[in-house]
Amino acid sequence: MDGTEGNAGQPGPAERSHRSSVSSVGARAADVLVYLADDTVVPLAVENLPSLNAHELHRAVREVLQLPDIALDVFALWLVSPLLEVQLKPKHQPYKLGRQWPELLLRFTDAPDDDVAMDEPSLQFRRNVFFPKRRELQIHDEEVLRLLYEEAKGNVLAARYPCDVEDCEALGALVCRVQLGPYQPGQPTACAVREKLDSFLPAHLCKRGHGLFAALRGRGAKAGLGEQGLLNAYCKVKEAAGGDSGRGTSLSTHYRAYLLKSHELPFYGCAFFHGEVDKPAQGFLHRGGRKPVVVAISLEGVHVIDSREKHVLLGLRFQELSWDHTSPEEEESVLWLEFDGDNEGTPVNRLLKIYSKQAELMSGLIEYCIELNQTSELAAPQETVSGPPSAASSLPSSAQRPQLQRQGSVVCSRLQHLSTIDYVEEGQQIKRVKPKRTTSFFSRQLSVGQGSYTVVQPADSLEQG
Repeated sequence: MDGTEGNAGQPGPAERSHRSSVSSVGARAADVLVYLADDTVVPLAVENLPSLNAHELHRAVREVLQLPDIALDVFALWLVSPLLEVQLKPKHQPYKLGRQWPELLLRFTDAPDDDVAMDEPSLQFRRNVFFPKRRELQIHDEEVLRLLYEEAKGNVLAARYPCDVEDCEALGALVCRVQLGPYQPGQPTACAVREKLDSFLPAHLCKRGHGLFAALRGRGAKAGLGEQGLLNAYCKVKEAAGGDSGRGTSLSTHYRAYLLKSHELPFYGCAFFHGEVDKPAQGFLHRGGRKPVVVAISLEGVHVIDSREKHVLLGLRFQELSWDHTSPEEEESVLWLEFDGDNEGTPVNRLLKIYSKQAELMSGLIEYCIELNQTSELAAPQETVSGPPSAASSLPSSAQRPQLQRQGSVVCSRLQHLSTIDYVEEGQQIKRVKPKRTTSFFSRQLSVGQGSYTVVQPADSLEQG
């Protein structure tokens, strides 16, 4: 299985406990449980489960939920466990992949043998990684919008999508509107928000005191910073003109508003992968070590996210990078990302080494995303597509990406927290930090003219210095 066959990544938003999607298997029939983004279950009674492919099960889910045809493109079936996520292609047979799950875990994770033996995947109906964001805004069916909203909300609350406080409050305010109805001034609204705060904001913004001080706070005490910011944003949520003012009316406007705000996050709709990167050398002894990261890959590019700090370490669009991977047979499994950099005023190539048993999957997904983008550009040359933009359009306006204008935003790159290899070519040798950048270490990249990354084929004899 390569990166175009399915996308393996890190565990789902809710870190769900082990559960099976096949409740019984007989000679002819089986009850299959498919989980939605809000953790509800769609039970399916199917014949001859072992031979059914993902496309046939997908159709059965759409029929039960009465979803429109667009859902075929919007959603995909995933096999998900606390150890691994795999987006299935239509031809995949979920039952057979489930039987092969231990082999997939051994190949693509570092999980201990005991965890591998106990792990069991569930079948989930989730957003398709290859569905462009621009097409989401053309959807009008409320149930499709709700499912997309629920998945995005889960990723924000679980901090899979790192967000600045301002964005968390704006998104949380829309969740308040969906769950509590229009804002009503007064203490009851504040109490309702306080009681369910972790339903609206990520856990790190819901910190509360414990013991005596928490007890003294009481119902009339002032709200915490995250809570007060959420209330301020909640009262500013706009209602649709001519309706949508009550809890029983259509919520499509607010679902779409949540998705539109989520689209500002550069990693929205990504597949997520586990990995580690080298830490910069620190102290007198130049000690480094490694730090765990999440690699988020979408149709728009690659983002490396600090797993503990929940902020972006590096964000690159496809036209800004070159990449390759090494397999365990050659050496340790590694995804290499190469991009332009600056070392004390000297233009250099930078190499980032991401250690991961999922390097093969990540490399395949990058390649497939680029192919899809190029196909979209050829099919619709006059319209804006979600693939790599031109160099001019790659600079987002403040209206498109307002959070990128904030100093210290969690979605801005933090190269000072990464240990990279800086090099240039000198003659036939690759050397570290020399005056002029002239070559690319890797040949896998976008074609010339499609981006700002300077593409020059390396000589055959070049080796890393």
